[in-house]
Amino acid sequence: MKLGIIVTTDKHLDHIMGITRSALSKGHEVNIFHMDKGVKLLEDTSFTALCNEGGLSICYCDYSTKTVGISTEGVPGEITCGSQFDNATLTHNSDKVIIL
Repeated sequence: MKLGIIVTTDKHLDHIMGITRSALSKGHEVNIFHMDKGVKLLEDTSFTALCNEGGLSICYCDYSTKTVGISTEGVPGEITCGSQFDNATLTHNSDKVIIL
């Protein structure tokens, strides 16, 4: 199964990490897209460390980082900078989508 997680807020880090790790442990593919205030999680090293997990892809909205004022300096290279096109692609290619 392909699970998409769209993150629009910085308030649910424990849930995002728990859902992601649980899905990966069951062999599912997980794709996460950050937008709006969800890009604030890019400043949390416990979150960005997830990028080393196999089967996980993380992308963030470049426009949101600029709007919210988040620096992407220091964000691991495995986490990609994208746009709302990446959000649409995630939604289209996922079997299930969770929005937090």
